[in-house]
Amino acid sequence: MPSRSAAGVDRRTFLRYTSAIGVTTAITTGLTACGGPASNGDGAKGSGGSGAGTIEAGLSYALSTGFDPMITSGATPYAANMHIFEGLVDLDPATLVARPTLATEMPKKINATTYRATLRKGATFHDGSAVTAEDVVFSFERVLDPKNASLMAQFVPFIDTVKAVDTGTVEFKLKSPFALFPSRISVVRIVPKKIVEKDVKGFDAEPVGSGPYKFVSAVREDKIVMTKHDKYNGPHPAKAQKMVWRLMSDPSARVSALKSGRVQAIEDVPYIDVKGITGENKVESVQSFGLLFLMFNCKDERFEDKRVRQALHYALDTEKIIETALLGNAAPATGYVPATHPDYRKASTVYSHDLAKAKKLLAEAGAKDLSFTLMLTDTGWVKDVAPLIKESWAAIGVDATLDIAKSAAQYAKVDKGDFHALAAPGDPSVFGNDVDLLMRWFYYGFWPEKRYGWAGSAAYKKTKSLLDQAAGLTDEAKRKELWGQVTDLVADEAALYPVLHRKLPTGWTTDALTGFKPLPTTGLSFIDVGRA
Repeated sequence: MPSRSAAGVDRRTFLRYTSAIGVTTAITTGLTACGGPASNGDGAKGSGGSGAGTIEAGLSYALSTGFDPMITSGATPYAANMHIFEGLVDLDPATLVARPTLATEMPKKINATTYRATLRKGATFHDGSAVTAEDVVFSFERVLDPKNASLMAQFVPFIDTVKAVDTGTVEFKLKSPFALFPSRISVVRIVPKKIVEKDVKGFDAEPVGSGPYKFVSAVREDKIVMTKHDKYNGPHPAKAQKMVWRLMSDPSARVSALKSGRVQAIEDVPYIDVKGITGENKVESVQSFGLLFLMFNCKDERFEDKRVRQALHYALDTEKIIETALLGNAAPATGYVPATHPDYRKASTVYSHDLAKAKKLLAEAGAKDLSFTLMLTDTGWVKDVAPLIKESWAAIGVDATLDIAKSAAQYAKVDKGDFHALAAPGDPSVFGNDVDLLMRWFYYGFWPEKRYGWAGSAAYKKTKSLLDQAAGLTDEAKRKELWGQVTDLVADEAALYPVLHRKLPTGWTTDALTGFKPLPTTGLSFIDVGRA
């Protein structure tokens, strides 16, 4: 299952979202959007100028969802949308720092609960129509409307109203102060009201945005084709005439395509192949938030006592897991976010490999002859980790039966409450990198209330209270202190907690691309990238 889906919205949940608004994904062979300049052929090199040549890339995942940015959760369409759509504010793909795109500057604070944003003059959608304040209001209101079950709504619950002051200015009223407002609105992409209202299903299949690249066609397990948006007048114009994204779930096929020159970049290089990619081809592994987490069903009597959950974490030989299964491409979790994160806080509880402590905790909890089923997703590297988890737990007398299956099937069981424990990948940092967003994803709302049964606990209530308090603070130091309290709390509870944070290996041909950077999230970005 794609990492973005695993980050919190599995395929089953996505189908629930889409059914709520009657959207059916329609990605078919030969699906082509109107317009767009003729390409100069697949694989053609450019002269280094603006809009020259064709970029070809190898992506890891097929199209599991459509492209509507309000609801898409698939890794590949989400990555494509970074090129097709703009927000008022977007995140730099490599640094995850917020920057204005459709807005001329970061939203201006009028008072504690009012912000205004001014649109870029002359901005146009791919059909040639002007981007207006009305389109911005429409884009936010459809996200906020509960009937639409938007994936993005959970990230902007603080917005009360959005209105057009004039054709180029939008005003936001907040329900309460939220200090991270200017960067958080990057989760909402601006869409053309007229096109979406006319045919939402068609829009999901043939997206129309205002970004530097326009959609041409998509074939579910083959490729996505995009071309330069000639009328784009924003800060990040297309530097290639055309892009062809090959959808290659077979990792060996991606590596072969890079080595043969068929593509100029690939994501998700298998760890075992990293050293074998040399010469003009380069691989760089970037530390990400992307984690392997353990999640326990807190309604199961075996895991009601947090000492049992703690014991299972202490028993893990995480260093061995990283060196053996991931060939060193990860860091053990010492806090909720990795040590490279600007707001990193070392947790008061760090789960080192301590078999004696694990056994002591199990004995104190009265957990004798503990046995259960550990579900895992069938992601390649997760399957490699699975036997090492079982081995670690066997060392303290715990018998874990491994159940490895596709992500959708596993989360279907989870959402029915039919599970004991789950080990899976996740990465909500694709939506934003601030600690509030990253914590709310797993510890506020859907996951603790619907998935791992933590909602009735005093710890959960305290977590929600701390996050809400921090959200309204303008004092950065005080906000970080409250986030630190949450970090300590969720580490101690271990209801859902990371084992490790992965490094993501990306491969590319250095003399074929200009300005290319590997990402700290799943996917590839060719914003500000050209053909050499």
